[in-house]
Amino acid sequence: MRDSLSARQGELAAGGTLTDSKSAVAAPRGPATPAFDAATTASEVALGELRRLLGAWRQHEPGARLGHDPEALHQLRVTTRRIDATLGLFRRQLPVALTHARRTAKSVLRTLGAARDLDVQLAELARHSLALPESERAAVEPLRARLESERCRARARMIRALDSEPTRRWLEALTAASAAAPTAAGAFGERAMVVMPERVRRRFRKLRNSVRGLRSNSPMEDYHLVRRRAKQLRYAIESGALMFGKPAEDELKALRRLQDELGAHQDAYMARNRLAALAADPANELPAGTLFLMGRLAERHATTTAQARKSLTRSWRKVRGQRWRALRSRLGELLDNARQGSSAVIAEPVPAASAPTLAAGYPHPAPEPQPHPLEH
Repeated sequence: MRDSLSARQGELAAGGTLTDSKSAVAAPRGPATPAFDAATTASEVALGELRRLLGAWRQHEPGARLGHDPEALHQLRVTTRRIDATLGLFRRQLPVALTHARRTAKSVLRTLGAARDLDVQLAELARHSLALPESERAAVEPLRARLESERCRARARMIRALDSEPTRRWLEALTAASAAAPTAAGAFGERAMVVMPERVRRRFRKLRNSVRGLRSNSPMEDYHLVRRRAKQLRYAIESGALMFGKPAEDELKALRRLQDELGAHQDAYMARNRLAALAADPANELPAGTLFLMGRLAERHATTTAQARKSLTRSWRKVRGQRWRALRSRLGELLDNARQGSSAVIAEPVPAASAPTLAAGYPHPAPEPQPHPLEH
């Protein structure tokens, strides 16, 4: 059952041998995805998901260390976030030692995030530079050099964090625990079709409550909370996507759109704050032309933030509307079947090549202006 659960969540081929032994984390391999039946436990789902995510870590860590492709760091950060989310979602169905390891996951996330934010800001600066007249592009260079310098320092901190004993012990603990045979004792034996629908419902309620508290002038912390809870709901749905079926696919599309807009909002806010800090620091000695350019960039980021806030109305309506009602109905069916002791197959076997896997990340589309504030 343990091996089949790894496949059930969708195999992510790791491939290759890492030259740095510190980077090596055993990657999962398995057969085609088998049927997902009423006997499957939430613990099995959790352990299978951790095996899949450890395979993703092994795939992306070498590229993140090298730094040639920013996407590798992005994917490693997303993988770490999903590991943390899985530990939180299934904390009752996992060994206590693993749930305590979330502190290390959050520490790793902070160091990865600092480097990733600078990748995003440098990419945005490069795009903006291409749109400038040739005569104005020289003003970009001092800012680009300053951001590059900050990124080098952030990457050095990231490498030290990845090489640190706490991080390596954390990965070893995850690998050992996910490879262990699941037990049916206590909460570990709770069935997935009982546990997971309720987890999804609870996370939807938390997201809805956070959205209801938003106003057009709400602080960034409130929007960040909505973004975090949207991710938590998305991860909960994706972890049971085989069980939830088509309604889950439809709801996930709406959630991704909401996340994209909240992500654009967050990126613009972070970039604007960094520009303000650089401009206010006299030690940077940036030329007047560069400071003027930074002011224009900050204004552009402020516009993006304002537009993203307005565009959330339609995206939230799609999340909470017909798509959620269809998924909620499916969750109710699963719970009813569980209460009746049904042993029916919930999801048919899926070949490994087409088995659903968790989407690692999506680019932020340009936010669309909306004429009304966020409605509830």
